[in-house]
Amino acid sequence: MKVVILTNEYPPNVYGGAGVHVQYLVRELAKLEENAVTVKVLCFGDQEIQHRNLQVRGVDLDLRCTDHEMLHPELLRTLIREVAMTGSVDAADIIHCHTWYTHLAGCLLKQLVGGRLVLTTHSLEPHRPWKREQLGTAYNASSWMEKTAYENADGVIAVSQSMSNDVHDLYGVPLDKIRVIHNGIDIEEYQPGVDLEVLSCYGINPGKRFILFVGRITRQKGILHLVNAVPHIRTNVQIVLCAGAADTAAIEQEMSNAVALARKKSRNEIIWIPQVVPKPEIISIYSAAALFVCPSIYEPFGIINLEAMACGTPVVASAVGGIPDIVVPEETGLLVPFDRAGPGNSEPGDPGQYSRDLASAIDSLLNAPEKIELMGKKAREQVEQFFSWKSIARQTLDFYRDLL
Repeated sequence: MKVVILTNEYPPNVYGGAGVHVQYLVRELAKLEENAVTVKVLCFGDQEIQHRNLQVRGVDLDLRCTDHEMLHPELLRTLIREVAMTGSVDAADIIHCHTWYTHLAGCLLKQLVGGRLVLTTHSLEPHRPWKREQLGTAYNASSWMEKTAYENADGVIAVSQSMSNDVHDLYGVPLDKIRVIHNGIDIEEYQPGVDLEVLSCYGINPGKRFILFVGRITRQKGILHLVNAVPHIRTNVQIVLCAGAADTAAIEQEMSNAVALARKKSRNEIIWIPQVVPKPEIISIYSAAALFVCPSIYEPFGIINLEAMACGTPVVASAVGGIPDIVVPEETGLLVPFDRAGPGNSEPGDPGQYSRDLASAIDSLLNAPEKIELMGKKAREQVEQFFSWKSIARQTLDFYRDLL
């Protein structure tokens, strides 16, 4: 079986959950049946890897306009890379696309080489209207490419039951074409373990409890709602925000203003770490945290919660998207209701109330340390039982075979 995987992100260029998914899925797929399956990965970058039945090739082309400043540069750079991807495949049984960045190439390759087109649903453009801030009218083009790909897909992998429902409702994909296969976690890599020097290096007091956020500064991750919740947290605790890679300069400034205001209103210290923390160090920070907080307003699955749980840390999260597939209320954490302002709206109807509810949930667990300890143990057990990448790769390969 010849499997071609198309992706924007691949190590070392990984900045989000889709990239993490591809990294580990590819690794495990290539291990499953070396003599029966070849895996070719085309990605955005300059990678060049050949290892047994796995080939990885980066596509690093650029487009320049000579007569005027190039309009919609991110979109056009994506398109030219997709064209290059299309010319790099002479045969494929399975063409597996990840995110809209590769959907055009997937649709073209289905016509050119006749493989089955598979899409993994990491997110859906109509549910991310804030992307218009980043892309402008190019958001219309990304949405069109996504819709076209789902209309042409032979099979869809949804990372949660919520995403399965969304694909069916938004794009009319028949339910018998959709299979729910969750994201996973490397349970050997993500293990509880605290290095006090790592905490001190990032300005975290090892002798004092802290709650943790890890993610990009983007509307989707809801970090502003958490920052606005800080003045309502009554427990004496540090708030650690591992938050960088802002979508736009405007939201970065909004974040700075919100942190400054929260620092004035709260007696609790806010430690803002504005860069990506290396994996061994973030595992130590996860492990040391009393709680992990995921205030996302849109989360198709939420690998970040698995990372925290694998490190034995309970989660307080929004009850949105695929998060309820992961966090079991009162067992591995708490879910905070998220009431939207209206149909199709991504923001809560009362942002202030949502922030207060987050603070209340955080306080309720911080005031029950024995409960936190028990939840942490159950969180690790759940991850070990249900979310290993080896199992997810096997389910994915079975889906490929069913399509063929």
